[in-house]
Amino acid sequence: MTAYDPNNIFAKIIRGVLPCERVYEDQHTLAFMDIMPQGDGHVLVVPKSAARNMLDVDPAALGPLMTSVQKLAKGVKAAFDADGVAVMQFNESASGQTVFHIHMHVIPRWEGVPLRGHTGAMADPDLLKSQAEKIRKTIGFNGWTG
Repeated sequence: MTAYDPNNIFAKIIRGVLPCERVYEDQHTLAFMDIMPQGDGHVLVVPKSAARNMLDVDPAALGPLMTSVQKLAKGVKAAFDADGVAVMQFNESASGQTVFHIHMHVIPRWEGVPLRGHTGAMADPDLLKSQAEKIRKTIGFNGWTG
């Protein structure tokens, strides 16, 4: 397996080197809007610890990660009045992983509405900001002070 690259885009977002539309943060995890969303309200949840994917992540990081994923899944479902929520995670290129920092996709879903393709097209930043605000209000997140 290839070594973890501390300069991957999500590591830079965690360190504050690159911006993101933050939705939730705690001591162990960060959640932010996917800039190439496959559906309205598409959020990414990452552990702050370094790991490429599920194959090398420290098992101690999984509990806090999944706690945050559940919080965000409930939040996006309620914020967007969705019929369901898709939670996805990919491991290595052959599975579709394109950023090599473990991350979970949390996407609200509606009956009869297909996911958009992962085309590389970036969403309107103002739209992402308004969607993030809906989610933050729903989960009661006003910013992390850690």
